[in-house]
Amino acid sequence: MAKRIVESFIDDIDGSEAEGTTRFALDGVNYEIDLSGSNREKLEKALAPYITKARAVRGDRGVRGRRAGALSPRAVSREKATEIRRWAKAQGLPVSERGRIASTVVEQYEAAH
Repeated sequence: MAKRIVESFIDDIDGSEAEGTTRFALDGVNYEIDLSGSNREKLEKALAPYITKARAVRGDRGVRGRRAGALSPRAVSREKATEIRRWAKAQGLPVSERGRIASTVVEQYEAAH
């Protein structure tokens, strides 16, 4: 006897057929929701103004001795650090080639941008 098992996704908003699961996070909480293409587009459109102004964050790598999420609010991505170093040098500010950038330099950069 043959058996066919079909898994289908149902849109959690309107009950229509969903294309799949969409994942997102807010305030350190990860969420999943099954959405149709049109509802996913609505979610993306609603979040777009915030996403364009936000910084992408890599997942926690289990930093030893720190709780997850306990990183400094001033921690910056590698790309942004490179940008800040370039800007600081152009301004004549002292900045190291590697390692942590002084919070005063980061604050000055943010105030200028």
